[in-house]
Amino acid sequence: MSTTTKRRGVVSYENMSEELAAAFAEKYPKGYSDYFTDLVKYDKPDGTSFYAVMIEIPDAIYLVKIKVKTDDVEDLERWLDGEDGDENESDEGESLPDDNISQYSTEDDSADA
Repeated sequence: MSTTTKRRGVVSYENMSEELAAAFAEKYPKGYSDYFTDLVKYDKPDGTSFYAVMIEIPDAIYLVKIKVKTDDVEDLERWLDGEDGDENESDEGESLPDDNISQYSTEDDSADA
């Protein structure tokens, strides 16, 4: 009885082979952002961590590392203090992208008025 085990590896999203990229695209046709539940956090021995999804191809199983921006304590403190990091934007003259909201009304809205 012959049992063959698949090769296992870890690769970053940017460095996938063509075969692995094709398998990734088949599993996540709209990209991985719609499948955050598949994203798993792996802790490394040095205390750091990375996020990855598992992709299986005929001869191997890979963890594909995905870059994920997580909030840290400093980010949360800045947000709580009202500093959102968008220093290029100002509150002066801020308006909606489309000021003409009447175009979004429906016939049902006019009956309520």
